Amino acid sequence: MLIVFLLVSFFSSLVGSICGIGGGVIIKPVLDATGTMSVTAISFLSGCTVLSMSIISVAKAMKNSTVKINTKITTWLAIGSVLGGMTGKVMFQIVKEVLQNENRTGAVQSIVMIFITLGTLIYTAKKNDIKTHNFENKILCFIIGVILGILSSFLGIGGGPINLVILIFFFSMTTKEAAINSIYIILFSQIASLLHTILARKIPEVSVLYLGLMVLGGVCGGMAGSIVNKKISEEKVDKLFMGLMLVIVFINIYNAYVFMK
Repeated sequence: MLIVFLLVSFFSSLVGSICGIGGGVIIKPVLDATGTMSVTAISFLSGCTVLSMSIISVAKAMKNSTVKINTKITTWLAIGSVLGGMTGKVMFQIVKEVLQNENRTGAVQSIVMIFITLGTLIYTAKKNDIKTHNFENKILCFIIGVILGILSSFLGIGGGPINLVILIFFFSMTTKEAAINSIYIILFSQIASLLHTILARKIPEVSVLYLGLMVLGGVCGGMAGSIVNKKISEEKVDKLFMGLMLVIVFINIYNAYVFMK
């Protein structure tokens, strides 16, 4: 099972770095489907993996990437995501306590993921026919960041596909621009999420070996993804992203069924 966790973290981080979805949107449902750990433990491991990947991806982008991070806009989104990330963690704990069942909590996460992923898939397929905007209002950026942070932290996916839709629709970014700016936002939200977990003493019981392997997979996947992203076209990134979203929808449908059962 160790090799499964390593491979999932690596390939998820590889694709996540290329598409700007972080990787958690793949890691969370795939590992949930294995049934080897609790929902809380998998959310924690997913978050740590995404954090390691985002650190590498952002560092490489700032150093030598041809696609730059729009710090004027994205920093405000990122700051908002910090507050949202903390709020999302609190929401997760509340839902968990209200439902009093890990499986029910997992089912809620999976159902929300299905709707978000389907919406993102439809938007991406139709994006050429949808008028985009170019907002620069800092307050609006902050509010959008809060919403992104809440969703990513609550779902344990580290940002996910919704980041790309927001960046493309509200700020008229290209797919590649949205991808790296999404990773930048994810970095901030994951740092906030991890700090909240540590300070609240809510760290689940997980094997240090599993954690180490997944972080390693995140680092290697982030490095590989940064290299691949430079070599492929916008069209191929879109196709990879849409194919991935379709697979994730079916995985989450399966997970929701299993959790509810």
